[in-house]
This record gives sequence, structure tokens and C-alpha cells, in this order.
Amino acid sequence: MEFRDIGSLKVSTVGIGCNNFGARIDQSQTQLVVDTCLDSGINFFDTADMYGSGKSEEFLGAALRSRRKDVVIATKFGHLFDGEPTGASPKHIRKACEDSLSRLGTDYIDLYQLHTPDLDTPIADTLGALNELVVAGKVREIGCSNFDVTQIRESATVNISGTKRFVSVQNHYSLVHREPEQDVLPACEANGMAFLPFFPLACGLLTGKYRKGAPLPEGTRIKAGSDWINEANIDLAERLIEFAGSRNRTILELAISWLLEKPRVASVIAGATSPEQVRSNVAASTWSLSPEELKIVDSLA
Repeated sequence: MEFRDIGSLKVSTVGIGCNNFGARIDQSQTQLVVDTCLDSGINFFDTADMYGSGKSEEFLGAALRSRRKDVVIATKFGHLFDGEPTGASPKHIRKACEDSLSRLGTDYIDLYQLHTPDLDTPIADTLGALNELVVAGKVREIGCSNFDVTQIRESATVNISGTKRFVSVQNHYSLVHREPEQDVLPACEANGMAFLPFFPLACGLLTGKYRKGAPLPEGTRIKAGSDWINEANIDLAERLIEFAGSRNRTILELAISWLLEKPRVASVIAGATSPEQVRSNVAASTWSLSPEELKIVDSLA
């Protein structure tokens, strides 16, 4: 396993998105997934207070137990909790942090991320409150999610001496959705920020489960009528399956390895509900795409 930087943190290039914990899998299955991650060299776990209405943090904390010091925990705040909007006001940040620390069973969060912009709270107020958590030793680094380029630039230029800045941004990015290449990734480069792609497997579209002319498989995240399932996306998946197969690889391995070739991408945090999925994600990181292969993929996608 290789490691890259998110601020002062060293994270595995393959991480684990924990949105399934407490939602699609129970505590015992979460334990199996976490143990497989640790045995496979994964040290980066990304969750959020809203995942499973808090159960994801609880299950993750219980599964890590005595191995807390061996991992990097990222969690998020400020989106929704039990269906209610929260926000990024200093008052909410302080409460949300204490609640997450309690659920995780830890006294510090490695990467604390604002889940979505709060248009009602000045970013200077948010950064000031987050900095207080860093000074208090409750948070090591801070990040943001779902920020556009204007919001990234604004947060990077807030004039508060000595205040911590966002060291990462977590946005939607995959072979199916390449919007960050237009301006967010260049902004990350300009400001020295790491990038964390969510939906790296396009909710399963880039796993090979969904084939042209075949019925939708049962028990998967994508349902009939989903925006993910359209002729263009299925045709794209078929082209990528064919290319990966010509290299004796899978489309999943292509999706993850392609992201890891992108500047500023620190870790690919695909979700997993089983040890087998974890091992497949880890195996993907062993494929280092050549410049020629990257050109071919660009022509296909």
C-alpha cells in the first residue's frame, strides 16, 4: 500500500468510505470489513455524522477499538442529521464535534470536514470555530466537501492570521463524472489541497454489475429509473469493461487506478460491504496506468 499526504496526515491511497456502516451492514459485518481493511494496509476511514443517523461513527469506533492509533479517521458535519439541516455555525460545530467524538469513542478526529457549504454562515466564522478545535487538540486537520471553485478560493483567502485552512476537498469525481477537472482540481493544485473523490465507482456503475441489455441486478444501490442508468453511461461502461479486459483487469480496477493517476488525489474512498470488496479495491491500486493507457481511456470516456 502506498501513502499520500492530506496536510500533516499520511493516508493509504485506497481508503474506505463508511456510508454503508449502520445503514446497509450491521456491527458484525462492519467489524469484518474494518479488519480486512487493516489487514490489507488501509489506514484511512471516511465517515460522517449523518451516515446511518450516527450509527456509522458508532460502528466504526467500536470496530477499531485498540487500533485507533494506527488509523486516520475522517468524519464530516454540517449536512443533515436525522433528516434535519444543521450547518456550520460556531455553535453547531462545537456540538457536532463533541457528538462525533462520543460516537467514535475517541478524543480526537484526524480530518474534520464541512460536509456541504453553509451559505448562511460566513466562512471566516466557520474556519475560526474549526481552528479552536485544532488548538484544543480535538481535531488535527480540517477539510471541506461539495465546495465549488469560488468557495475553495474564498476559504483559502480568508484573512485570519494563524487560522487553520482546509487541507482537502471531497467532491464527486469518477470516469463517469469529470467535472472537477474543469476548475476544482486546478484550484486544489494552486492552494496545495488534497482531493478526495466520492462516488469513485459511480454507485456501482463502474464495477461491471450493470451490463447492456441485462436486467438490473438485485440488492444493489442503483434502482430502476436512477439517473445513473442511461444509454450513454451503460455504453461508456461497456467500452471501459472491454478496455480493462484487454489488460486482464476489471473495470473496477480501472476506475480506481485511473483516479490515483490524477494530480492532488490523495485517496480513493470507495465503500464496501464485504471483505471481498475491500480486497478488490486494494488490488486496483497495483495497476499503474501508462501514459498511453491514460490517453486511450480519455478517448473512451
